[in-house]
Amino acid sequence: MSLPTSGSGFPAQVFDDGDYERIDAGLADTDRLLADGYPGDAGTRQPVHTVYVPADRYSPSLAADWGQQALAAAAEAGGIQRLAELVGLAPELAAEVASRVEAKLREEPIEDLRIDFEDGYLAAAKTSDPNATEDAEAIRAADQVTAAVASGTATPFVGIRFKCLEETTRRRGLRTLELFVSRLVQQGGLPEGLVLTLPKVSTVDQVKAMVYAVERLESSLRLHPGRLGFEVQVETPQLIIGADGSHPVAQLPHQADGRITALHYGTYDYSASLQIAAAYQSMEHPAADFAKEVMQLAVAGTGIRLSDGSTNVLPVGDAAQREEAWKLHARLVRRSLERGYYQGWDLHAHQLPTRYIATYAFYREGLPKATERLRNYVQQTVGAVLDEPATARALAAFVLRGVQCGAVGADEVRASTGLSELDLTRLAHPRLAEQIPATTLAAPAAEPQGASR
Repeated sequence: MSLPTSGSGFPAQVFDDGDYERIDAGLADTDRLLADGYPGDAGTRQPVHTVYVPADRYSPSLAADWGQQALAAAAEAGGIQRLAELVGLAPELAAEVASRVEAKLREEPIEDLRIDFEDGYLAAAKTSDPNATEDAEAIRAADQVTAAVASGTATPFVGIRFKCLEETTRRRGLRTLELFVSRLVQQGGLPEGLVLTLPKVSTVDQVKAMVYAVERLESSLRLHPGRLGFEVQVETPQLIIGADGSHPVAQLPHQADGRITALHYGTYDYSASLQIAAAYQSMEHPAADFAKEVMQLAVAGTGIRLSDGSTNVLPVGDAAQREEAWKLHARLVRRSLERGYYQGWDLHAHQLPTRYIATYAFYREGLPKATERLRNYVQQTVGAVLDEPATARALAAFVLRGVQCGAVGADEVRASTGLSELDLTRLAHPRLAEQIPATTLAAPAAEPQGASR
């Protein structure tokens, strides 16, 4: 078939300016949705876990106390290296991880702490005036957080979980939220890593109500608009599949004005809602995996982080009970990491050693191949794996997470790849590239001719 050609020998142009403008106009809404609704990850640090404690048990020394308890439990089991081998690490990797885990438990045993005014908080109900007790406890919690920040003992991320927005607890939860945030502002300001957790969300309307609540707090307390974000705990089946057959959880990122920072899976409330027998309620139950896969799809590209739930099988009791619980916990942590859930919940100080053992092993095991592939990509060297920009982003994000949590040293990465932490951030999060000055990062490799995807 003979086609008309231009003077240069190329096929004659079909699309003119009018065609382009018509297509642009037809895709304007899509362009806005992709730009505003799917900005990608912020590139900031995500904690590897969240620890929650009843509000009446929180104090500025809690993190250090838990670290000492964790070290003592590991020592009683024969030391961190022996514990690492017990949960399945090869001796060489166990030795490599042990020193880093010990340092972590001494220096920063808890990354994210939630002061709990919901299911874990029972003290107020045992008093003659529960509302007055919780009022006082909310103010005390804010004062303790302020004291921890002032003394340098605050965890990097800290906040409260208040009661849910269902009718029976709505006003109590909002009152606690108001008292806690107002008192922090009154005492000098909000901590940088403040996190607010909204539990038992069932509908998009509850999230919209929470958006209204934090907007009112910001206005009243003269906070910068957008300062208050919040996490959503996914603990009800109604959020996964709504009454109309839709997935309400997928609507949340686009109905919350950018306020949602994370979705947290609630293992036991969700399992109980499905009538799963208590003995079989678990983070790895097929029903849990389905919910978490829907959550993962719902927030992909939105910048909202994900957290897995917890196991209530604790490393306490005799030696045999502790060892079995540690094995279970380490396996579940690793399982979550492999599935793209980089955060989970810990309920007891004795879970800290296996949280870090499993997490550090995950990153250190994958480090040699990840850095080799990154080096080949950046230096435009052909290796055994042909990586494209998408996989390079994933490799850089993997290494960056390892650096941020302490599993990997920034000096190790620079020695093996020539990349700094800033370079990793630029590679992992291209939309941030213009905001981050280039250091050693080279241009990405061009795709070889003939390569196909």
